[in-house]
Amino acid sequence: MGRVRRPAEPEIGNLAHPYPLTLFSMPTPSTTPHEYLQVDTLVIGSGLAGLYAAFWASRNGTVALVSKSAMDMSSSFWAQGGIAAAINPEDSAYFHLDDTVAAGRGLCRKAAVEILVGEGIQRVRELISLGMQFDEGRRGLALGLEGGHSHRRILHAGGNATGQAVVKFLVERVSQNPNILLQGQTTVAELVIRDNRCVGAIAFVKDKTSPLFISARATILATGGAAGNYHRTTNPPSSSGDGIALAYMAGAQVCDMEFVQFHPTALYTTSGETFLMTEALRGEGGHLVNADGKRFVLDYDPRGELAPRDVVAAAIFREMRKDRTDHVFLDLRHLDAAKLIERFGNVHQACLHHGVDFTQDLVPVAPAAHYWIGGVVTGRMAGTSIWGLFACGECACTGVHGANRLASNSLLECLVFSKRAVEGAVNMEEGPATADLLRNLPHRDNAPVDTGRVQKLREHVSHLMTDKVGILRNKTELEEALTELRRIREEERELMNQWGGRSLRKMLRVCELTVRGALIREESRGAHIREDFPEENSAFDGHITLQRGTEPRIVKWG
Repeated sequence: MGRVRRPAEPEIGNLAHPYPLTLFSMPTPSTTPHEYLQVDTLVIGSGLAGLYAAFWASRNGTVALVSKSAMDMSSSFWAQGGIAAAINPEDSAYFHLDDTVAAGRGLCRKAAVEILVGEGIQRVRELISLGMQFDEGRRGLALGLEGGHSHRRILHAGGNATGQAVVKFLVERVSQNPNILLQGQTTVAELVIRDNRCVGAIAFVKDKTSPLFISARATILATGGAAGNYHRTTNPPSSSGDGIALAYMAGAQVCDMEFVQFHPTALYTTSGETFLMTEALRGEGGHLVNADGKRFVLDYDPRGELAPRDVVAAAIFREMRKDRTDHVFLDLRHLDAAKLIERFGNVHQACLHHGVDFTQDLVPVAPAAHYWIGGVVTGRMAGTSIWGLFACGECACTGVHGANRLASNSLLECLVFSKRAVEGAVNMEEGPATADLLRNLPHRDNAPVDTGRVQKLREHVSHLMTDKVGILRNKTELEEALTELRRIREEERELMNQWGGRSLRKMLRVCELTVRGALIREESRGAHIREDFPEENSAFDGHITLQRGTEPRIVKWG
């Protein structure tokens, strides 16, 4: 396919492209039948980062947007928080930078944070110019306040359904774009690497046994995080770290895997069902109280409920352990009920479904795994250690979050670095010839798999992660977790070599990387708290980097 030059300033609305997408069976000699798709850019993942990357990449050429599940199964779609951007005249990118760095506990990559807070303002204004509507108040955009922020800078859409609103907005635009092929229900089996150059991916569509080889000048991973690997989580089951596992197995560097952020306030139910009690409720004045009705977070931090998430989550966990309870309570009863229902109507309805009226009742809450801070190592243009492979969103580790993500910076990161990934990808030259690869593509086996056993093992691993690799960690439990993960990998090797067991294999890979990082980091910092090493240690003022076939390293970024 011919190289398409990127215009200096892409014109919104001009979607025509001289090269149509083509999906066809290859006539070249092959031991097995397969399909071949050639595009300029392959985007893997359909959350906010993937959709925005596809949206902009379509200005430069043809795009394949591949998703293993439906659009409404991404973490972005489930996101109740907003988008943080210093668009208020009384605010500034400098204040936003200071808040982000303070939350990151000394591990933020300052250059990346400068990009985030500066270009983030442009990306939000860009969305608005495209027609995205954010909630408004009496004096323009309604800006919320969340923990760790010094100013009101959180934009919301549809109350606290911002992720859903933005995803729907972008889905409408990419689905109507003739340059973008939406390839849903498609699982990527592996990235195709030639001489440390990514030339595309091998995927399988739905139940087909024949492979689909997608050849691309640039491949952008936007597969989300892995918090779905925990039993108690705010994420959909699809958030299992597939992209991180794919990149690691392909030889890319990953880092900061030990930093898993727990959202402090997820609804607690005896059935195990949960959903996020958005942080904005505390931003509006909600209090956290223990079993005795005492407001307790102030005992741990003078900022109280508006302290960063790592502080509040740890305070709740310690209070629960002290009182031997499974939850604490969010108290909203002293706030204006009508205003709460108007702004947080969907949360109110969800609470009512579980028999709780937050205008009159205390809301039982407990922390839940929420956001994966670590991921595939990327540079300022979202490039990875493999040429031609980019990563953005939650599967990437740009360094902007340090050891603890500042609330509502994640959707902003998706916008900023997905567009940067496209800007980096457009300069990629054609990759090496791939004709020889087409002769022996792997096939999806038809071997019967006990899906019940796979699900049981996945549930076992998720309980293991929640119980032993949770908010408060120690060497004994981490080693027990690692031993059990490796036992499963050895005993279930045959199962995981089958197609039906691949999801378990990738889940185990990501969980092992997490535990290894947590064992190496013998300190407490941000979202990683070691009870046996309660203080920060300057020896760990860096990022634990893991790469297949090499020893772990602590890397310091400028």
